[in-house]
Amino acid sequence: MATFTFELVSPERVLFSGAVDAVVLPASEGDMTVLAGHSPVMTTLKTGFLVITSNPGNGRRVLVRGGFADANQNGLTVLAERALPEEELTQEILDHEILTAEMHYDATNDPAAKHAAESAIAQLREAKAALNY
Repeated sequence: MATFTFELVSPERVLFSGAVDAVVLPASEGDMTVLAGHSPVMTTLKTGFLVITSNPGNGRRVLVRGGFADANQNGLTVLAERALPEEELTQEILDHEILTAEMHYDATNDPAAKHAAESAIAQLREAKAALNY
């Protein structure tokens, strides 16, 4: 399988930089898979798991909260507002993320912001269930 260059960056650090086979993105329009030779696209990200596959059958999951992805002839770059590798996630961290999203929901009267916060809460609860917390 052909590989391409992928870089995942959060405000705190570079979480991944290297050659990959595929990346599944939690795009705002729905999950999308990027492979080598993908047509150029830029999309925003919703809360959910980004899956990096650098070896067939071996995916690494990273929980992202917002940001955007840019696929072009040079590869794929993801700038995440918040990114937490699966191995660093704990029940306490997920509970804190859910609480933060609930506070954003309660703090706004803007329908779009309420919808985004509500969606983030649902995605975080799904992530918590997927990790058996």
